[in-house]
Amino acid sequence: MVNVALLGLGTVGSGVVNIFQDPEGRDPLLKEVNLVGVGVRSKTKPRPNSKIAPALLTEDSFALVQDPRVEVVIEVVGSVDIPLKLIRTALKAGKHVVTANKALMARHGTELLALAQSQGVHLRYEAAVGGGIPLIQPLHQCLGANRVSSLLGIVNGTTNYILTKMTQEGRSYASVLAEAQHLGFAEANPAADVEGYDAQEKLAILASIIFRNQLIPLDSIPRKGITGISDVDIRYAAELGYAIKLVAVANRTKEGLLDLRVHPALVPYTHPLSKVDNAFNAVLIEADPVGQIMFYGPGAGAGPTASAVVADLINILSVPDSPMDGDFTATYPLLPIDDVETRFYCRLKAKDDLGVIGHLGQAFGDSAVSLESIVQKAVHGPDQLAELVIITHQVQTKCFNEAIQKIQKLSSIASVDLALRVLGSG
Repeated sequence: MVNVALLGLGTVGSGVVNIFQDPEGRDPLLKEVNLVGVGVRSKTKPRPNSKIAPALLTEDSFALVQDPRVEVVIEVVGSVDIPLKLIRTALKAGKHVVTANKALMARHGTELLALAQSQGVHLRYEAAVGGGIPLIQPLHQCLGANRVSSLLGIVNGTTNYILTKMTQEGRSYASVLAEAQHLGFAEANPAADVEGYDAQEKLAILASIIFRNQLIPLDSIPRKGITGISDVDIRYAAELGYAIKLVAVANRTKEGLLDLRVHPALVPYTHPLSKVDNAFNAVLIEADPVGQIMFYGPGAGAGPTASAVVADLINILSVPDSPMDGDFTATYPLLPIDDVETRFYCRLKAKDDLGVIGHLGQAFGDSAVSLESIVQKAVHGPDQLAELVIITHQVQTKCFNEAIQKIQKLSSIASVDLALRVLGSG
């Protein structure tokens, strides 16, 4: 029997316990799991989704982690500070650890993985990215013979749900967000999802793996959320043949620089990510020699996340004496966001006067921005403002931003309402 301690008995923790209590038809190793204790904040809190024996509950998680009987610690508490101390304590005591904590691994993963290696134990975190999608281990091991050149993913289910509903039902961002909060897809404070922080954390973890244990400082990844996107942009993108998605991007340039970023983008309907809808996640990998591989599935929820947590436990039980190798210290220089080259979508309002298009074209041209198209969509309001939608060719970000600054100073331009990147070379 293998003695396991569980930290946290919320949605995911309860899902883990349910798997332990019903091992029939699953991996036979689960019949060898002995749950010796569950660390919780309050033993008296009602837990209708769990049939855990009250005697297993403890409010002293540190004592549980240090219990000499415990061989594996599973952490599904959430937050960062307390789980960090608990996991450090467990690893220093020579215990294997499984965590679903993406915020923790994005900020402290390098330190904790090095500590686990020094102690000769496992630290596994499959559930931290992609929910139920097998992703971390395949990237580490199944693609170990490959040199990964790029990753493009939809890694946040909440924003994908919101953008999908806006697209399919023609509703506003505020309306769909309220519905997502009511259904439990979005938190009461949705900033972590809609402002891109969650996707930024996941990209830091994924980039550190695909670029072979590179140290990726979280705050080095440029981030932009979806709060500025309106139903108008969704409609215009569709008319142009695109879906709008929040994407996580990781590229290695020919010069060896890492291009890492999180932002909304127009995705062509011909691209597989354009068809990833609702709360599903997908990650597209380009690697040599395998070529292109796509991982797809439910990115969150009790069942998918508990599945990934228990899969990590099974892997530890299968090979308890073979922790992952790596130096966890190497770094690549990062490509500055100003030097990133993409196409851009821009929506602005201008006076419906002669010469406006020419002024715009000159401002873009003076900044070395080549335009693919300019379309006038509507003239409305008491000021008779024309709404213009612009798609550029491939251009350096700094050149595009320079052009936008010039355009905002033109007397004929009322407002620049939104700028988004466009995937594909055009």
